[in-house]
Amino acid sequence: MKKVFFLLITALLPLSATVAQSKNFHDFTVKTIDGEDFPLSQLKSKKVMVVNVASKCGLTPQYEQLQALYEKYGNRNFVIIGFPANNFGAQEPGTNEEIKTFCTEKYGVTFPMMEKISVKGDDIHPLYQWLTQKNENGKEDAGVTWNFQKFLIDENGQWIKAIEPRTKPTDEAIIAWIEGDSK
Repeated sequence: MKKVFFLLITALLPLSATVAQSKNFHDFTVKTIDGEDFPLSQLKSKKVMVVNVASKCGLTPQYEQLQALYEKYGNRNFVIIGFPANNFGAQEPGTNEEIKTFCTEKYGVTFPMMEKISVKGDDIHPLYQWLTQKNENGKEDAGVTWNFQKFLIDENGQWIKAIEPRTKPTDEAIIAWIEGDSK
């Protein structure tokens, strides 16, 4: 009996891994900062950088670099998506409206901004579960460590890499990825 149970579990484990890995970035719908549905499937065939952002962080000036990157590569099948989050040091206390005003007036942000979410903890947003958990994305566990952590997603909606918060959006490895091969 134990042997049969073991064989059954052994046979089902690869199946459960396959199911978890079959979900990709394009399967999610999020809300814009204005509260409208934003199906990520509309980004098929684009490389995407997902960034959790905050208005009162020492890394907040990265908004300027993110915007410059978006202006340079946004017409080349590349997009940046910002997700305000208040998970670190209460550095994003504002409402969606206040965050939108801050980003546009202070940094001229034109890349898509989504509604404020949680990027870790018990109330983590489903997209961030996928981004941070190997059993969801099929690639790697990559918990969010601070504001302005970046995730790279390829044109097919596959998780490519997590990039630490202090790495500038204009880092040459990021530029090489945007300009070249998805890997």
